Amino acid sequence: MENKIEIYASTEGLTHIEVQFDGDTVWLNQSQIIQLFDSSKANISEHIKRIFLSEELSAEATVRKIRTVQQEGKRQVSRDIDYFNLDVIISVGYRVNSRRGIEFRQWATKRLKDYLIEGVAINEKRLEQKNKEIQVLHDGIRILSRAIEEKATAEDYAWLNQFSIGLQLLDDYDHEALDAKGIHSKNASYPTMEEYMELVELMRSEFNSDVFGKEKDGGFDSAVNTIKQGFGEQDVYPTLEEKAAMLLYLVVKNHAFVDGNKRIAAACFLLFLERNSMLYNSDGQTIISNEALASLTLFVASSKAEEMETVRKLLISVLNRNVS
Repeated sequence: MENKIEIYASTEGLTHIEVQFDGDTVWLNQSQIIQLFDSSKANISEHIKRIFLSEELSAEATVRKIRTVQQEGKRQVSRDIDYFNLDVIISVGYRVNSRRGIEFRQWATKRLKDYLIEGVAINEKRLEQKNKEIQVLHDGIRILSRAIEEKATAEDYAWLNQFSIGLQLLDDYDHEALDAKGIHSKNASYPTMEEYMELVELMRSEFNSDVFGKEKDGGFDSAVNTIKQGFGEQDVYPTLEEKAAMLLYLVVKNHAFVDGNKRIAAACFLLFLERNSMLYNSDGQTIISNEALASLTLFVASSKAEEMETVRKLLISVLNRNVS
């Protein structure tokens, strides 16, 4: 597929060049790179050779053979031609000494500067907005917390008491005071892999999908066994709450199944809690509602890798606060 893309505007007015699109990059062959930078075949060949010899870039990742039809005399010949991706094109542009190469570097430097300045401005604006949102949340929590403390016994505000745990969790999140440890340090009762897979098989009939619960790799087995690990007699995750939280997190994040990762993770999380007599509180009610289960699972799924510790603490805190 051929398209036009603006690489940069030269003083001669060259603003477009035919390129091959594939995924998130573009591809030019050597002749096109020569044309782009108004250089010689020998010069461009030498630059590309040095780029790979110096291991600045990997040829395996940046070069691709593409079947190309060329006109030779009166006949058309189809052959495989080496195409180079945008990484190589930019690297060559910063090496070539032609007038076009100089213009390219001037253009790229200005472009980079513009993006950096614009990015800083955008980030500052987002940070300012986020700080305002945090302050509004903080003030709201404080107001509602005082209402709970002062008016919970009054009939008009009795309903607030039902949400005191949720509001306190928000306050602890805001002040980075979520629980890092669980409260039950007794030996865990681990469901077997066969029991987990039996649960997956039981769920399969509920969802109209031929690939629900179909494993892609060993990610599920890894998640199940990770929470059992320890050093000597000390478990890596010493409490039941920590084990349950990491089981939910790892099954979701390992993406071990073609379809159903979040549903399977939530079900396995419940199975672990039930096996360890933690699914119900002393009043016989589940410690986590259907809505909370779905919300927490989606929260895990949408989180980034660097947010794992916050996610883990929130899951542990939810379990800790709902056990009575």
